[in-house]
Amino acid sequence: MIALSRRWKGVARSKTRSQPSIEIVDAAALGAEPEAWDDLMARAIEPHPHFSRHVIEAHARAGLLREDIAFVAVRNGGRLDALLPFRNGLDITGLGRLVAQPALSPFMPSSAPLVAAERLPETLTALVDGLAEASRGRAWRWPLLTISGTVGRGLLDAMRETGWAIGTVVEFERPVLDLRPSHDAFLKDHPNKSRLKDLRRRQRRMAEAGQLDLVSATEGEALTTALEDFLALELAGWKGEAGTALACRPKTLALAHALFADRPGPVGVRADTLSLDGRPLAVSLALVAGGTANLLKTAYDERERALAPGLVLEAEIVRAFHETPFAQRLDSATLAGSALESLYRERETVAEIVAVPPGGDARLSVERRVSLARFEHRARAEAKRLLKRG
Repeated sequence: MIALSRRWKGVARSKTRSQPSIEIVDAAALGAEPEAWDDLMARAIEPHPHFSRHVIEAHARAGLLREDIAFVAVRNGGRLDALLPFRNGLDITGLGRLVAQPALSPFMPSSAPLVAAERLPETLTALVDGLAEASRGRAWRWPLLTISGTVGRGLLDAMRETGWAIGTVVEFERPVLDLRPSHDAFLKDHPNKSRLKDLRRRQRRMAEAGQLDLVSATEGEALTTALEDFLALELAGWKGEAGTALACRPKTLALAHALFADRPGPVGVRADTLSLDGRPLAVSLALVAGGTANLLKTAYDERERALAPGLVLEAEIVRAFHETPFAQRLDSATLAGSALESLYRERETVAEIVAVPPGGDARLSVERRVSLARFEHRARAEAKRLLKRG
């Protein structure tokens, strides 16, 4: 259970008995229903793990869950059918006024709500009503929404049908990979033969120095060892020097251990290690839910940078994905410009949107809010460029 004080009591609204009901609940209230939360995760049409009980409670145990987090929930007949964590905070798109946003951490690369497959249109319509209620008519700024997926498309359609004003700040194509009949089938029609050839060459060079192995772990001591190897590799590299490695801070270290604890539930964990004579060269961590392995982080031995052990590991994970299918899809969970764009075949469109409910805050137009968000993106990009130059 999430150990947080309750900020709001559940607020329920139902138009008729046959229609879904809307609730705005705090983390303590939701955490008191672990079975209902897990049931929604198991029934979700696109069950990404980042809003699952497993991930949210891991953030809570690590002290990384904001105290002002709440949840828009949709129920039908007592069953949880949709869920979105959110918060209201000051934002440039409101010119310093409150704006609603999905509650994300740097370790959550997707913001699509969890929505059950049953009665999808009715549930999404109710969810959109709940979003307006949750923000109290204020605008929403919504990053990392997969708009090419069923839930993202349906959510935007339901907003438009009920009179929301919507604008797109930015969008990019995220690499994903769907399972082929075999690894040979994946290789045969791959459009980037030069990338595959380069990775095979690097792999052969590594193997010349000793026994090169891929070891996969999902539980027990093997999982614990792989996580510790990951933390050590990341800490020894540039992220450790910059103070951004998970092991640099007690809270993020606690998050890593909480996420990759061996616990039952609809979200599985996986760690893949590329090793040379038993020495870890690279480790990839993933969360597995609903037939999709969602990559979380990869760390590699930066002394071997010239041989790209991280990318060689990713290529070996693709091989294992086809030879011992542990999922139906690999989701890179990356931002734009990922190295996996040259390896993964399919794409999902991910966007940041700004949306205002009908009759909501009209002090700024959607177009003006979008312009302010784009200005913020440009300013951050310029700041990063200047820091790199320095």
